[in-house]
Amino acid sequence: MFKKLYDKAIQGSKHRHASKYLAILSFAESSFFPVPPDVMLAPMVLAQQEKAWRLTMITTIASVLGGMLGYAIGFFAFDMIQPWLEGSHYWSKYQLAEQWFKDWGFWGILIAGFSPIPYKVFTIAAGALSMMFLPFVLASFVGRGGRFFLVAGLLAWGGERFESKLRQYMDWIGWSVVVLIIIGVGVYKFF
Repeated sequence: MFKKLYDKAIQGSKHRHASKYLAILSFAESSFFPVPPDVMLAPMVLAQQEKAWRLTMITTIASVLGGMLGYAIGFFAFDMIQPWLEGSHYWSKYQLAEQWFKDWGFWGILIAGFSPIPYKVFTIAAGALSMMFLPFVLASFVGRGGRFFLVAGLLAWGGERFESKLRQYMDWIGWSVVVLIIIGVGVYKFF
């Protein structure tokens, strides 16, 4: 099952508009969409290793532009989204992002580019807390770029050998992820 999905992802990543879809996903994820661009970037780099750095730059630039939208949402419309945010599972992450800004400022957003905490939470928090805009953009570019270039670099370095091993174990990896998600949801609901 997972091998078929993986094969479709690799095939779709070769589509002539795939880089546009990657840019749209990267932009949206930084401000409001829950799916990280890594899920598209990884198969695209594996399928088109000669374009790895170009695809990574597209992802980085679109992500930073989306982060600017997230910043604007926080700066201009936080009062409107705060009730929704408080009722969502993002509220505790938002509070953590606020604390990071208070403690580390510029470094908080740079670290957020690598963290598993959804980046959109940090972009909105940066705007809501009126972080200086240019340092926000610089930290976003370095943090997000660092993350995406690391992912692409590892995949490009592994090359076809890595891709064939990944495909060989895709069903095992896929079912392991499903089990981990079920356990995670169970632990979250229990506590």
